[in-house]
Amino acid sequence: PEVINGRTHKATVVDLSPWVEYEFRVVASNGVGIGEPSRPSALLKTKAAVPAVAPTNIGGGGGSRSELVITWEPVSEELQNGEGFGYIVMLRPLGSTTWTKAVVASVESSKYVYRNESITPLSPFEVKVGVYNNEGEGTLSSISIIYSGEDEPQMAPAGASALSVSAAVVEVSWLPIPWNRHTGRVLGYEVRGW
Repeated sequence: PEVINGRTHKATVVDLSPWVEYEFRVVASNGVGIGEPSRPSALLKTKAAVPAVAPTNIGGGGGSRSELVITWEPVSEELQNGEGFGYIVMLRPLGSTTWTKAVVASVESSKYVYRNESITPLSPFEVKVGVYNNEGEGTLSSISIIYSGEDEPQMAPAGASALSVSAAVVEVSWLPIPWNRHTGRVLGYEVRGW
């Protein structure tokens, strides 16, 4: 901190964080050195302010058909700047001009699931996540592109064939299901025998 003239008995402390409890001590100094600090002052909480930090690591995707799963890194308590803290989720289909807004009132939340039967599988959405408290709405994150949930594969693998390799082993092969923009990628196959 800045050294204050010895004839001054008051100082203004600046650049403190909003809605944080502080205590203060005063230390006297002269040409010989620095003395013992005073006892701490009583705890004093700064006034609340609109949140200034947006959530980070906006992501998501996955989920079920007709869902858009949105995730983020929660804002730490010391950056919430006041009571009544929560999150604002803004989303719109890629290419649309109209934003849909949702409010997530839980401080600990790090996820929001938007459900709408009109969402087609693997649709891209523009998403922003912001913050608010009792003082007002704060900063929004930059836009992230997140895809809605996939649908189950709509067709069975073709060309299944089996080849006996030994008395206890059969090799089964098939043609892979092509990637489909509407149903998504195939993560695996299940082979059944009877």
